[in-house]
Amino acid sequence: MLQRAESPSTLAGVEASRSFFAPCFAAAPRQERLWVAHVDGEAQCIHLASYDGNPEANDPPVRAIIGDAIRLDSAGIVLAHNHVDGVSRPSPSDQAATRALALAADAIDLTLLDHLVFAGSECASFRRLGLL
Repeated sequence: MLQRAESPSTLAGVEASRSFFAPCFAAAPRQERLWVAHVDGEAQCIHLASYDGNPEANDPPVRAIIGDAIRLDSAGIVLAHNHVDGVSRPSPSDQAATRALALAADAIDLTLLDHLVFAGSECASFRRLGLL
């Protein structure tokens, strides 16, 4: 699902990104969901996409994300997803999938600015954890 960001929000830094994505996870979801904010060179959100999680596949939809980035001429992306188990620490599969997406993004000069993992009121940042 692809949605136009109605009013540009600047996603410069972890706190700005956390505030931007928090409403996406306000209701207690029963399924993981991935949100991707495409940003311009000033870190303003130009598009927002969401993808339903798949219990059998933890990988993000790399082709769709990269395709959107090319179509939108995005300078960067910020990812956010939720863990329904209540643990915000990125799992090993989260880390591997994010590394794979970061490599694909780098190949087209797209910056993966951060990946946030929400679990209830907790939020972990790949950037702050040194995973990006």
